[in-house]
Amino acid sequence: MTNTPKKPDFKGGRPKFNSYWIIALVALAFLAITFFDSGIASKDKISPSQFETYLKEKEIAKVTIVNRRIAQVFLTPEAKKLEKHQPKGSSPFPVAANSSAPDYEFEFGDLQNFENKIQEIRVQSGVTTPVTYATDNNVWEGLLINLLPFVLLIGIWIFVMRRMSGGGAGGPGGQIFNIGKSRAKLFDKNTDVKVSFENVAGLEGAKEEVQEIVDFLKQPEKYTSLGGKIPKGALLVGPPGTGKTLLAKAVAGEAKVPFYSLSGSDFVEMFVGVGASRVRDLFKQAKDKSPAIIFIDEIDAIGRARGKNNFSGSNDERENTLNQLLTEMDGFGSDSNVIVIAATNRADVLDKALMRAGRFDRQIFVDLPDVRERKEIFQVHLKPIKKLDDELDIDFLAKQTPGFSGADIANVCNEAALIAARKGKKMVGKQDFLDAVDRIVGGLEKKNKIITPSEKRAIAFHEAGHATTSWMLEHAAPLVKVTIVPRGQSLGAAWYLPEERMIVRPNQMLDEMCATLGGRAAEKVIFNEISTGALSDLEKVTKQARAMVTVYGLSDKIGNLTYYDSSGQSDYGFSKPYSEETAELIDKEISEIIEKQYQRAIDLLEDNKEKLTELAELLLEKEVIFKDDLERIFGKRPFEKEETVEEIKIKEENQDSTK
Repeated sequence: MTNTPKKPDFKGGRPKFNSYWIIALVALAFLAITFFDSGIASKDKISPSQFETYLKEKEIAKVTIVNRRIAQVFLTPEAKKLEKHQPKGSSPFPVAANSSAPDYEFEFGDLQNFENKIQEIRVQSGVTTPVTYATDNNVWEGLLINLLPFVLLIGIWIFVMRRMSGGGAGGPGGQIFNIGKSRAKLFDKNTDVKVSFENVAGLEGAKEEVQEIVDFLKQPEKYTSLGGKIPKGALLVGPPGTGKTLLAKAVAGEAKVPFYSLSGSDFVEMFVGVGASRVRDLFKQAKDKSPAIIFIDEIDAIGRARGKNNFSGSNDERENTLNQLLTEMDGFGSDSNVIVIAATNRADVLDKALMRAGRFDRQIFVDLPDVRERKEIFQVHLKPIKKLDDELDIDFLAKQTPGFSGADIANVCNEAALIAARKGKKMVGKQDFLDAVDRIVGGLEKKNKIITPSEKRAIAFHEAGHATTSWMLEHAAPLVKVTIVPRGQSLGAAWYLPEERMIVRPNQMLDEMCATLGGRAAEKVIFNEISTGALSDLEKVTKQARAMVTVYGLSDKIGNLTYYDSSGQSDYGFSKPYSEETAELIDKEISEIIEKQYQRAIDLLEDNKEKLTELAELLLEKEVIFKDDLERIFGKRPFEKEETVEEIKIKEENQDSTK
């Protein structure tokens, strides 16, 4: 069986032209002309002393001085017959017997000294060898030598311009003249886009709205028959990693219409007017191929509120680009069937004109997934893993990852596979996923970190204080695991399983603050001194207390006021939105809330000092303890937790699937 060699695949039927071929051809031509001009026949080289000997022996018929630097020597017919003047070896280009080519040649130094030497030999030996002068003019060589600097300069200029334009801005070769062209990548029926809505787990509400846009482009008469108009734009808003760009890729795979994808930063360039030019070119291409979809990722790169950051008053290229985008979105008619989809996690900084109806008609919120959606996301990202443990419980994994985004869950699955491979396992199991969660949340273990026994004991009581207070408080997050093995920047860590709440009440926030301060409180109770190990705890409770007072209006002294601006475009400037007296009251209220919870943690640990000590000693012995160890020391947690709506749905789904 013979394999037929694969023909090169040239788009458009011809190879892609590259300007560097011109430079290569010019260089080859220069080398070829220089080689052939040097004479096909090979000339023997002699030294000046040999020339003087031959001249004295009257074996030279004539001497020709070429270009005042090379002497060409012609032998007499009698001298050519001598053995010493016979050719040495065979030349690849043999010379004819009657050739007018010189027999020898050599380069001399100063012309005047050379002429004086010949005259001196004439007088001494009585030779009459004539000396002639000639000039060798090579037109091509001179032309190439004169043009070569210009060719090099032009080549360097083309190279620099291509680098400045980003290597392919707007057209083949990325010429400087195409720098104003759009950089959007086109996905159409000829492009194999494998992502579909089946690959997007969760996000049911967002998928429904986006599917409606895709359906409108496929079947516009279904909606226009009732007088409806196509929406001009949809804005995907949500935290990083929740699947906004993935949803846009699914739109490209499902729409079956031209889909232009680019980032907001692709409009920005160092040249004035380039961004606006690229916006015009993008919408022109989309309208020529309508119905079409334009997707702009990270639109906040060009869509920030105008006039907020331009203090100098000079030209702002980003604002010019935004103005052109606003004009294009308002300029094309609703019958052009061009929809703009954008994504950002900073919707609060976008310009109000960009957010109004008629431009981005819909804002689709892509939030962090709940426990049911996390289960669906796990099912998607577990498919690439070839061998999974049969006892792996996906519901358990979904419950162990509250607050994780879709990107975080994908990272957990990949990290679990890497951990299993590192341990030499044949399949990925439950413990590998738990280790992956620990690795992502807490960082890499640093067992070789040098810690003194007294420091290790202080760390153990600190973490035991967190575990004890969280176990004894009703609304604190239940403990999962505690360790005194250093991870990342922390010397110890405690893992909790927080309850997913839609609203938070004051007593729930206060219990969480008390549990957070339990570490420092344990140091105070046991050692009667505190340390710097509670820095992250103090930072957390300070933010919580400030939010209670200034954001959520949960302070009786401040009242039902909030100083939070949800738009992110505060009109207060650099000044505070409250008086100095109110600022003093806010600081005092924050301090009172924190100190009250700190004293509450101390009282709680004083009442359970023996159990706290037992737990810390166990932690020093094992370095890692789990929920079962706390149940053995403290007994069952006295607070019964009600099942959440999501857990009830999952339980019902599992029962239905069993039936």
